[in-house]
Amino acid sequence: METVGYLLRCCRYIGLNPERAGFVVTPCEYRWSSYHANALGRRDPLLTPHPVYLALDADAERRAQAHRGLVEATLDPEELQLIRLQLQRQHALGTDRFRIMIEDQLQRRAGPAKIGRSCKV
Repeated sequence: METVGYLLRCCRYIGLNPERAGFVVTPCEYRWSSYHANALGRRDPLLTPHPVYLALDADAERRAQAHRGLVEATLDPEELQLIRLQLQRQHALGTDRFRIMIEDQLQRRAGPAKIGRSCKV
């Protein structure tokens, strides 16, 4: 993911997956979620807070409140589809410049292939 915004939207996507799948009515009902720690402030020794999460607010209660607001915000259907598509295709989520940088680092394709056959020499 290229930006903090992408990361936060993906956190929302992940946090709402159990609800979308019909496992629970609300994210706080899903036992295996980090929602309890991030949105409700419950300590979980298995989790290490991400720097982006910690940057939501210096105060723990306001940070948890901000996380709740993030998860409870409506996820745009187009954005949901984009995240799903990129995840299924194992493509980088970001601009073309970001994708190219990831491809250079991984030495493999991280985005859609060029359309058409390659030129024969």
